[in-house]
Amino acid sequence: MIFYFSGTGNSRWAARQLAERTGDEALDIIGLKDVPDLTGQERVGLVFPIYAWGAAQPMRDFAARLPKTEAFTYGVCTCGANAGAAMKKLSALWRLDSCYSVVMPSNYILGEDVEPEDVIRRKLADARTELERIAEETARRQRVYRVTEGPAPGLRSGLICGAFNRFARSTRPFHVTAECVGCGQCARECPAGTIRMEDGRPVWGEKCWQCMRCIHGCPQRAIQYGEKTESRSRYVLEKYL
Repeated sequence: MIFYFSGTGNSRWAARQLAERTGDEALDIIGLKDVPDLTGQERVGLVFPIYAWGAAQPMRDFAARLPKTEAFTYGVCTCGANAGAAMKKLSALWRLDSCYSVVMPSNYILGEDVEPEDVIRRKLADARTELERIAEETARRQRVYRVTEGPAPGLRSGLICGAFNRFARSTRPFHVTAECVGCGQCARECPAGTIRMEDGRPVWGEKCWQCMRCIHGCPQRAIQYGEKTESRSRYVLEKYL
């Protein structure tokens, strides 16, 4: 069984790639109402993105609620470059026998523009190869720690990640331009459930995981975050598959 959280689709794709190769089922944790029963499971995997060198908040919360299991457990994080000490911190919440990081296209356009198309396609090709390897190793219950932590992992996953979660997840800069047609897609698909429609326009509440699903998924490119995103591209994974 594979549980995943995904903002823009990278981790969903990775989880489904693994499920296809291992014969396991990939389940979106946002759609789960109850704590899963892991009785009888041979393998349990967690797949999720890295935000500011930390596991995405929904997966941290989910892992903290998971029951202990005798199954082989593993975690796969998707990241633009490196993961810091995120996997070690997650394993402290829920035991992970194996840990991996998979480099995927970076899409945090609040910080910088989307990568060039050739870079995106290369990353996806390399990720597919790595996921095949991970599927083989987890099928054998092989204990592996193959995580690109990068420099100063403790600092990045501690102080910097903590500051990000405390100060950088504000929804105040979100707004829509005149291109908004009021389709409501952003409100329907927001995993945090923080977007609601008022008078045909989206309104953001306070809860936000900075997953970027609304801004990348808007079919009209009408959602902006401050002023910088107006000139930046949008990342739609399906375009490259």
